[in-house]
Amino acid sequence: MMAFRRTKNKIIKDHKKLSFDYVPRELPNRDKQINRLFTLFRGVVDSDISQNVFLQGSVGTGKTATAKRFCLDFKKWASEEGKKLDYIFVNCRRSNNNSQAMWKMVSHFDKRFPDRGFSVGEMMKILGKHIKEKGIHLMIILDEVDHLIKKDGSELIYLFSRFDDESFTPQGSVSLILISQKNALEFLEEGALSSFKRGNRIKFPKYNPSELYDILEQRSGLALYPDSIKEQELQLLADIAAKRGDARLGIELMEKSALLTEEKSRDKIDAEEIRHAKAEVDPYFTENRIRSLNEQEKIILLASARLLKNKAFTTTGELEEQYKVTTEGYGINTLGHTQFWKYIKSLTEEGLLDSKTVSTGTGRTTKITVSDIPAELLEQKLESIIER
Repeated sequence: MMAFRRTKNKIIKDHKKLSFDYVPRELPNRDKQINRLFTLFRGVVDSDISQNVFLQGSVGTGKTATAKRFCLDFKKWASEEGKKLDYIFVNCRRSNNNSQAMWKMVSHFDKRFPDRGFSVGEMMKILGKHIKEKGIHLMIILDEVDHLIKKDGSELIYLFSRFDDESFTPQGSVSLILISQKNALEFLEEGALSSFKRGNRIKFPKYNPSELYDILEQRSGLALYPDSIKEQELQLLADIAAKRGDARLGIELMEKSALLTEEKSRDKIDAEEIRHAKAEVDPYFTENRIRSLNEQEKIILLASARLLKNKAFTTTGELEEQYKVTTEGYGINTLGHTQFWKYIKSLTEEGLLDSKTVSTGTGRTTKITVSDIPAELLEQKLESIIER
């Protein structure tokens, strides 16, 4: 058996804070969606009504975290207002049929409830008894609900939308929050769809680089030791994740780069570890892709790699100077500024370079980086490919 030696982590102080399941007390840049949820659900407390809402957005746009954070805070607020409220979260990718989803809900109240032997209708009645006995309003979050609808149709959603029909009163005891990347409402049958008001769809746009920086700055403060990642490296993480608008990718890359840094017994995450993490988590550069470039493109990439080995970003001015030095070293004709700039734009469009214009104290400049491969490794590959 291998003898493991416990060493003090130099980067990560709390692994749980890097989990996709972790929900921070504050969700940066999702106040608008949370306030909208409160506006829609306030009547649950004020007027004892039910409410059904649909959250839609791409992966990593904060839908699940927002729903969980809202329910946690709304339950506390409802209690202060004298209303008993509880919520259940069901991941419909894992519980992808009506029976599994219902079992998840009933077992929330009875941990020993058997996972087979009861029909959906029987479990629905048992759930109703728990709700009545506890005197609560139950909020049910069906995450990735399109998987459930594709497997078993929209019957379960229809049944919940009619949950209180037999009471002959307007009082509601169950509300739904449906979550999906797609417009899952399109898949609902007419009876289930009728319970969703047109204004009850909340959209989650993709995060931009600034919003992702806020998220990653918050998460690094919670999960990492102080000063273990600097502003430029956080910005690099945000820029990489912004290609998809995906906060999950940014958090995953933060964790991966932190682990890679700890393996090397270092106490600061640098840009090369972030690029290394990206190459492992979501590879983009390939040997064939590099070989397919023309001579000038290879030289510009090589110049970029040499500048970026020890930093997160460079500028077009620095890169053009390094490019001239590199062409001279290889005995290759040097392009004029206009042609050089056209190649920069082309490499950016192909995803091999990342460039963005930023404001400085003296004007505006274009910052350039490589995000999908360690700059040192890219340098080695290009040096082996380019003929002298």
